[in-house]
Amino acid sequence: MNEIDLAFTPALELAQLIRRRELSPLDLVEIYLERIERLNPQLGSYFTVTADLAVADAKAKTELLSTTSELPPFFGVPISIKDLTSVAGVTCSYGNPALVNNIANHDDGVVTRIKQAGFTILGKTATSELGSYPYSEPTGFTPARNPWNLEYTPGGSSGGAASSVAAGLSAIAQGSDGGGSIRGPAACCGVVGIKPARGRVTKAPVGDRLGGIAVNGPIARTVADAAAMLDVISGYFTGDPYWLPDPQPSFLAATQQKTDNLKIAFSTSILPLGDADANCKQGVLQTVQLLAQFGHQIEEKCPDFSGLVEPFQIVWQSGIAAAGLPAEALQPVNRWLLARSSSVGEYLQAVAKMQIVSRQIIAFFDTFDVLVLPVYLHSPIRVGEWANLSPEETFENIVNWVAPCPVANATGLPAIAIPVGFDSNGLPMSVQLMGKPAAESTLISLAAQLEAANPWIQHRPAFAL
Repeated sequence: MNEIDLAFTPALELAQLIRRRELSPLDLVEIYLERIERLNPQLGSYFTVTADLAVADAKAKTELLSTTSELPPFFGVPISIKDLTSVAGVTCSYGNPALVNNIANHDDGVVTRIKQAGFTILGKTATSELGSYPYSEPTGFTPARNPWNLEYTPGGSSGGAASSVAAGLSAIAQGSDGGGSIRGPAACCGVVGIKPARGRVTKAPVGDRLGGIAVNGPIARTVADAAAMLDVISGYFTGDPYWLPDPQPSFLAATQQKTDNLKIAFSTSILPLGDADANCKQGVLQTVQLLAQFGHQIEEKCPDFSGLVEPFQIVWQSGIAAAGLPAEALQPVNRWLLARSSSVGEYLQAVAKMQIVSRQIIAFFDTFDVLVLPVYLHSPIRVGEWANLSPEETFENIVNWVAPCPVANATGLPAIAIPVGFDSNGLPMSVQLMGKPAAESTLISLAAQLEAANPWIQHRPAFAL
């Protein structure tokens, strides 16, 4: 297998090659670091590359291979970490130039789990400032670009994570999702992204923030890789305010299980914000047609999300104020959002209203097992496309683009974005599957079924070759 093939090999297969001593962790890390050095200046996937730390870790793991047979599941597999997530001793900039020298003094809980699983960290990936935007172009940083076409965004805020996986600059990636920030980049870049159910993945060492809308999750080339990574990052940390029990069987095992005849709803229109464009609509319709062929019951139906828009926006934008940065240190849209911050009372009222409306939406899943939606309402925008708009215009565009995503964050429901082909511009086309509370296993089984019928692992961006 040549170096390009290795760079695009699924993470679980890489782990097996290492376990069989057919590939060393050091050899693999050096392949990815060479690709990062060569391609990242144009792609902008990484803010920080921890080459020395990665090589040292890979050397230690390579030596350990000769002395032990008890290895964690992803021993020696390279991974990228989003630059909103703390890795001890490594810069955590949050996409803000004032924080480029901010060195984290601890590992976030999800990073602890990633290290325990045997991963080797390659660096910190590009994000939008404070994770606020669905594109990853913060002031003072190289903009992240889509490896399928460098003129387009890889999405945000986990844009660097998704582009690193799609371009073969990491085997798998950690992302986070507070309003579509895993699913959107996965859709833009043609990879798999799971937004787990609330309580599935710890937010340690911090507690519940923003009404529980944000969660860490995996971005990967295959459903199996994403499921296996979700297995290793899931579970309780001491002091978590809420948590879900580990699945039985595992999420990885769910990829091999056939789903029963499911009742599946779908829609290409999001009330109150409108219809998906032709490309996004096509992806949904192709997917439900395939699901019907599998024997599932299909019905065009969707809850009305109108009641969530206002409270979700209040809760979500309060994260800007919670960051504690002065207005003059922020980009224009975040500065504008900071000026619009609500009082503590208004925030708590919004959380309560969001939870009340969420109950009504979750009741929809008493009747349906899965809801199929577009990920975004239109295809990816170009890098810098909205740069000259006012903050108000930019924010309105953002809301209208990402409309299908925030409902999973507000309700705490699980969702998965999977690629289904290419649109008329040659960019990846994707759909999201949203499921019942804590029912990631159903979504993973269904996504694996779709993946088997319509494989996409063989597709690679020409830029990355």
